Amino acid sequence: MTLGDKLSKLRKENNYTQEQLAHVLGVSRQAISKWESNLTYPETDKLIRMSELFSCSLDYLLKGAEETDSKRPASEQSPIFRIRFRERKSENIVFGIHLWHIGRNARGFVAVGLNARGVIAVGLKANGIISFGMLSMGMLSLGMFSLGLLSIGLFALGILSAGCFSVGALSIGKYFALGDNARGMIAIGDTQAVGSVFQKSSELIVQNTAVSTLTEADITTVKNILDTIVPSYLSWAKEIIKLFL
Repeated sequence: MTLGDKLSKLRKENNYTQEQLAHVLGVSRQAISKWESNLTYPETDKLIRMSELFSCSLDYLLKGAEETDSKRPASEQSPIFRIRFRERKSENIVFGIHLWHIGRNARGFVAVGLNARGVIAVGLKANGIISFGMLSMGMLSLGMFSLGLLSIGLFALGILSAGCFSVGALSIGKYFALGDNARGMIAIGDTQAVGSVFQKSSELIVQNTAVSTLTEADITTVKNILDTIVPSYLSWAKEIIKLFL
C-alpha cells in the first residue's frame, strides 16, 4: 500500500473530506488530492500532523508494509474498542476545529474520547473549559483526579474544590481538606478549619503551605486518623495523601 493509499484510507476512516483535511492542515484541497494520487508527497511537518490526527505512527505512513495487529496497542486490536471509539466528526469546522468530535484523540468544541480536548471535554483524559474524566483539567472540572477553578473529584485541586481528598482556597473534603478555608473530617486551613475528627488552622502561612504548620505529633495523629476513617478500597489514595504530610 502506497503512502497516498494510506492517507486516503485514513482520511475516509476518520470521516474527513479532502476539503476538511486541507483546512485542518492549512493546505489546498488540490494538495490533498495530489498526495493521495502519489503525484506529490507531504512535507515532514504535515506528515507529523497527520500521524497525530489519525493516531498512527510515522513508520506506518512511510514504510511500504502496513502495520500488523500485533504491532498495534491491544486496545486498538479489540473490535469492541473500534466500535466504541470509531471516529465521528461534525462536518462543520470553526477556526479549524470540528464542532464535535468522538474518537480516541478527540479535538472539538465538544470532544469525547480517551484523550479529549475541547470547550466541553469528556474522556479518560479530559482538558477543556468544562471537563469530565479520569484525569480532568478545566475551569469546571469533574474527575477522579480533578484540577480546575471549580474542581470536583476523588482528588480535587482548585480555587473551589470538593471531593474525598480536596485542596483549594475553599476546600471541602469528605476525608481530608486542605486550604485557606477547609472543611472535612480532617481539616487543615490557613484562616479557618472545620473538622469533625481533626482540625487545625493558623493565620500564618509558613513556606506558602498550611501543611508546614503541623507539628510532628499532628502529622502522626492525622496519619492514624486516615488509617481509621478511609475505607480499604481507597487505601491507595490515603497513602498518596500521607506522602505530602
